[in-house]
Amino acid sequence: MRAKRCFFNAFSGLFSQFVSVALGVIIPRLVLVQLGSEANGLLSATQQALVYLDLLESGIGTAALQALYKPAAEQDRAAVSGIFNAIRREYAKVGIAYAVLVCGLSVLFPFFIKTELPFFTVLLTVLLGSMGQAVRFLFQAKYRVLLQAEGRGYVLINANLLLTVSISIGKIILLICGLSLIAVQLLCFLCGLLQTVLLTLYAKKQYSWLNRAVPPDTTATAQHRAVLVHQISGLIFQNTDVLLLSVVCGLKTTSVYSMYVMLFGMVGTAVSAINGSVSFALGQTYHTDRAHFLRLYRAFETYNMALTFALYLTADVFILPFLKLYTAGVTDISYLDPVLPHLFVCTYLLSNGRAAAQRVIEYAGHFQKTQNRSVIESVINLLISLLLVVPLGMYGVLIGTIAALLYRTNDMIFYASHKLLHAPARRTYRKFLCNGVLFVLLWFSAKALPLPLNSYPALLLSAAVFCIFSLLLFTVLGSALDCDARRVLFDIWRRTVMTVLQKANTFAAK
Repeated sequence: MRAKRCFFNAFSGLFSQFVSVALGVIIPRLVLVQLGSEANGLLSATQQALVYLDLLESGIGTAALQALYKPAAEQDRAAVSGIFNAIRREYAKVGIAYAVLVCGLSVLFPFFIKTELPFFTVLLTVLLGSMGQAVRFLFQAKYRVLLQAEGRGYVLINANLLLTVSISIGKIILLICGLSLIAVQLLCFLCGLLQTVLLTLYAKKQYSWLNRAVPPDTTATAQHRAVLVHQISGLIFQNTDVLLLSVVCGLKTTSVYSMYVMLFGMVGTAVSAINGSVSFALGQTYHTDRAHFLRLYRAFETYNMALTFALYLTADVFILPFLKLYTAGVTDISYLDPVLPHLFVCTYLLSNGRAAAQRVIEYAGHFQKTQNRSVIESVINLLISLLLVVPLGMYGVLIGTIAALLYRTNDMIFYASHKLLHAPARRTYRKFLCNGVLFVLLWFSAKALPLPLNSYPALLLSAAVFCIFSLLLFTVLGSALDCDARRVLFDIWRRTVMTVLQKANTFAAK
């Protein structure tokens, strides 16, 4: 059952990402052409500002998710009901508080950003872009945690895919027709509202066995304040750059920065979709079979690193040729910068390369024990970014991010290895170093090739071929470096093939 749900999660995640990328690259181009770079920058700044309001969630979902893994694996419905009743009560408070605060933010936001857009355009853009989250906290959030713990992430992915397609098609139509930014945001709100209703109805039917008479298990969210510290640190770390650039450098600079974030973020979402497809299986196994977990962990670390390096190498090689085609005709600011891709790649490699260690810390519930480290990471990022944003602009905030990641990634690897896994950290560093060397060699090789990059079909075909070739090389390298991971991969492949053959024989017999 776990393998089946992992497959569904991975397939749904990758398919969703493919569709999202196909539609997502169209919309910012239309916004730039139809509404200008300031409107694009406003949307990005609004999204980043609203992320801070998610702190009201106070780590409830993350803490409850870790607590749910064990009873979900053991199918203990009474324990699941107790945890569910606890988070249901907490999310009701969060939803009300969120709705009140977004109203205040909508009024204040126009005074804090550097823009020539009308006051009410900024106000309504923020308000319509944020009220959907308040509704989700009130009605949907509690079910999302339960679906994730049981490995039904593919349901959430498919629901988000439907929402993305609906919003994207609607945005394209509205922008082509020349409608305003407010109309676009209203469409997003209404589509999100419909998705919340449908997903809530599905979850109520799926979990009709939940017993609301079971006393709330408040111990399940006991660490939510420690999780909140991590979330605050993470939000400062991840979202300082856009807000800082919006205030210091203006929305046009924010638009350039956000364009790179969007494109590299699509790669990150693809990696996260695959990682998330196996997260519930790793979490449940951590609490039920530690020996098997260690084997799965090593394989996850090895092949997650191979996937991460291959995808970001492809992005680094092809992002500037793509942006040259994508921003043709946009003259209010230049989007081409030969240094930015390398800085972004450094941040994403460091961030995604620690994913395995980060998950172990979360499964172990060591939120409180590591919260000070998370705060230090944010302080490093914030201080260096503040010092360098004026003289260096986008380069400055990215250097701040890289400096913070160098500290925290190493800290996570050492903590997970020595405190939780009781294994040497040198294995992870050896993988990092070897993958990094291969990354540099392939990058220079790609730049030496006369690739046809003057049209979208030629560029996409070249990128696809290069990505497949790179992924194969990084996978072979990872398998050579880690024998245990190679055995796990072959075992999973063997069982998958046998299952497919058995089902094919059964179907043929019928």
